[in-house]
Amino acid sequence: MIKIKGLQKYFGSLHVLKGIDLEINRSAVVCLIGASGSGKSTLLRCINFLERAQDGEILIDGEKIDRKNHDLNDIRAEVGMVFQLFNLFPHKTVLGNVIEAPIMVKGIRKEEAQKEGLSLLEKVGLGDKAYTYPSQLSGGQKQRVAIARALAMKPKIMLFDEPTSALDPELVGEVLEVMKQLASEGMTMIVVTHEMAFAREVAEKVIYMDDGKIVEAGKPEQIFENPREERTREFLARVLNPNQAVQHSSEKVKRLPSKQKGSNDYQLEEAVN
Repeated sequence: MIKIKGLQKYFGSLHVLKGIDLEINRSAVVCLIGASGSGKSTLLRCINFLERAQDGEILIDGEKIDRKNHDLNDIRAEVGMVFQLFNLFPHKTVLGNVIEAPIMVKGIRKEEAQKEGLSLLEKVGLGDKAYTYPSQLSGGQKQRVAIARALAMKPKIMLFDEPTSALDPELVGEVLEVMKQLASEGMTMIVVTHEMAFAREVAEKVIYMDDGKIVEAGKPEQIFENPREERTREFLARVLNPNQAVQHSSEKVKRLPSKQKGSNDYQLEEAVN
């Protein structure tokens, strides 16, 4: 359903995506994992055309998607995106946030949009919050509104950019449950996440990215239980066993030859990583 070929992205002289090749089947859930700055979020933003890649192709259902031949609103209607920080309109009600794009972009009648919007809010467990404002909601509730808003455009694909990272720990579960429900209903999803348990349970494919490249991709059991690449193993050790990783890193620093010790942050980072 989605094919990405040779995607290259620069910010000035900084090479952020280095020839990304990726295929995602319809109804698949793909989780992107990796350290901050590895290119995961930039990849999502390029798929949604919030960022322009300098080279490469993005195809959806076999059709090449680009700004020359497609209206950006049409692209973004097919590719819904949920952000880390919700991005809700504070002056609009919950329902108003959900129905804004269908009315303004798709030209749907307000009555029809409201009916669909209320149905979507019920779907994400917020039917009783339709006429409240974002300031009256918890972080988890705001993120569920953001999911309903994206679904209101009836997208083919949903992109989630670290949807739980800004939430208090006790609110994470309610958002993940909505995402699990979408996955069970066959929604094609690409999820940037640090929630490894979610990736294990829900993903069809897990992709580890580092330094703008796909280092390793495979089924969750392969990535989490028997990763092939050393960089993948090191990342998972830090994420899944942080205490052991810190101890191991300290030992590596202690073993540095005396001439390498000092205040050079780059050397220290190389020693730790």
